[in-house]
Amino acid sequence: MEITDVKIRKLFDEGPMKAIASVTLDNQLAVHDIKVISAREKLFIVMPSRKNPDDTFRDIVHPINASFRASLEGAVLAAYNEALENAGAEAEENTEDPVTV
Repeated sequence: MEITDVKIRKLFDEGPMKAIASVTLDNQLAVHDIKVISAREKLFIVMPSRKNPDDTFRDIVHPINASFRASLEGAVLAAYNEALENAGAEAEENTEDPVTV
């Protein structure tokens, strides 16, 4: 299975959740709401889940093996880092070009 696209849908400045991503597999299946989480100075992904009646959470979709999980996490974190760089570059451009009225 090939990861054909990764989109960072939203970035967060505050709290442990840093981003929400969507991933396309084999140009045929999209998985939305993959979260990028920061804890103990480390970034990792959390798969989309649903809350059960007993207040626990159950993944709706998840990788079956460690190899694909590592590939998926690497692709999402690379897209997240790229989105951060682009957001930083945009913010820098906006501060360098003051608007005059």
